[in-house]
Order: sequence, then structure tokens, then C-alpha cells
Amino acid sequence: MKQKDNKTEEAILQVARKAFIQKGLTGARMQDIADGAGINKALVHYYFESKEKLFALIFQQEFRKFFSNLAAVLSADICLFDKIQEIVALDIERISQFPDMPLFVLNEISRNPTMMVKQFKQLQAKNVLAGFQQQIDAEVKKGIIRKISAQQLLINIQSLSIFPFVAKPMIRKVMQMTEKQYQEMIQARKKEVAQFIINAIKA
Repeated sequence: MKQKDNKTEEAILQVARKAFIQKGLTGARMQDIADGAGINKALVHYYFESKEKLFALIFQQEFRKFFSNLAAVLSADICLFDKIQEIVALDIERISQFPDMPLFVLNEISRNPTMMVKQFKQLQAKNVLAGFQQQIDAEVKKGIIRKISAQQLLINIQSLSIFPFVAKPMIRKVMQMTEKQYQEMIQARKKEVAQFIINAIKA
């Protein structure tokens, strides 16, 4: 049996990642992934057995990468308002690199919620949120912000950051934006969303 080569495996993963993010599990074809990696389809199956297993692996990698970075920001020893600005910037930068990622994640949540729960447990999301809540409670006690849960604050940030990517076709059409104008608006939202959230929670 031929020994697996790390370079070939990584080439397959890079092409497959792009294909799955753009087309999802159903739309992506193993033949296209093989062509993109410059190998035959049988070799893709040899390395990853099936499209479903390849998809699951890539999803887990992207999920862990994003939420590991988010967890690092949530746990950072910086003031709450700076933390909010960093979370928004992280969201928008990451999704700008993979604009189809929100729908990709939502589809996977619907398809396999058990795996999502497992991923959150592995990332110790509960502990990270508990630490974030302690910081929020301390700011509430000082009278700097109003009372709010870490979950609600994080959901508000994620919603405002992610929606323009999910609704891009509608936004561009209704607001008659060129692609350049849309991208400029997205970058401006780093500051706009952070300031909106901060103003909303100030006491």
C-alpha cells in the first residue's frame, strides 16, 4: 500500500476547504477537488475515504480555528470595551476571508448539532464564557455598564458582525452598492458595530 504523503494531503485539504466553503457538502464534487489538487479522484478517496469524512475534517478545523481565536480574545487581560472591539474585528476579518463560512456553519449546525456540542465542549466554551461573565459583572458593579449576560452580549456582537455577509446579495441590490462599496462598508463596520455595542451597554 502506498504511504500517505503530507504534501499531497495538505494540497487536497486546501482545495477541498475552498470547495466546501463556497459550495457546501452537496455542491462540492470529489472530481473537482482532485482536479484542483492535481491528482486523480481515487487518490482523494485513499486519503480521506469519502466526501463526508473530508468535509467533517475541514469543518472541524475551521470551527476550532475561529473559536480558539475567539476564546483567546475573550480570555485576554484587557478592558471590556477593548475586548469588544477586538471581537468585532476578529469576526469581520475572519469572515471576510471566508465569506460563505456563516452559511457553511449554519448548515452544519442543522445537519449535525451533536458534533457542534462536542466541539464546544472540547474548546471549554463554558469556562471561557464564565470568565467573560465575571469581567462583565465587575464592570456592572463599578457602574460602567448595565447588567447583561455574557451570552447575550456575545450573540449581539456575532449577529451584527455576521448578518451583512449572509445578506450580501440583498444588501448590495437594495442599497445599490458596487462590490468595492460593499467591501468598504464591511471594513467600516469594525468601528461601527463595536461602538454601537459599547454605547448600548453603557450605564
